[in-house]
Amino acid sequence: MRASDRIRHFVAALPLRPGLRVLEIGCGPGVAARLVAARVVPGMILAIDRSARAVAQAKAASVAEIAAGSMMVRHCAVEHFTLDDGETPFDLAFAMRVGALDGRHPEIERRALECIRSALVPGARLFIDGGDPLREIVPLR
Repeated sequence: MRASDRIRHFVAALPLRPGLRVLEIGCGPGVAARLVAARVVPGMILAIDRSARAVAQAKAASVAEIAAGSMMVRHCAVEHFTLDDGETPFDLAFAMRVGALDGRHPEIERRALECIRSALVPGARLFIDGGDPLREIVPLR
């Protein structure tokens, strides 16, 4: 799979293991999500994005992962994200280059973090870019 060194380095640094349920915020065309899906089987990743175009690209490029049940893609802005009825919370979340979490929009960021917190299991972790190669948002709870 084609992926930039930046994305590969970021995903490699995530504390992933088989069986995890992972939430990606701002998936774009789904490159990182596909890399994560391969590392968490029999777990899964839900990739969300506010852009309908990005969601369509991610779905088109991830047919095998979606069919296998290791990846789902949903059209949603993070500051409006909620679990579907009966959906199991996530063990880990991450975002790369997501404006809602980069500090430029404090009210959107506050709402986004509330939505993320409510979608995660207790003790789950949230990672964003901006570190070397990632940074953990703490305290998340």
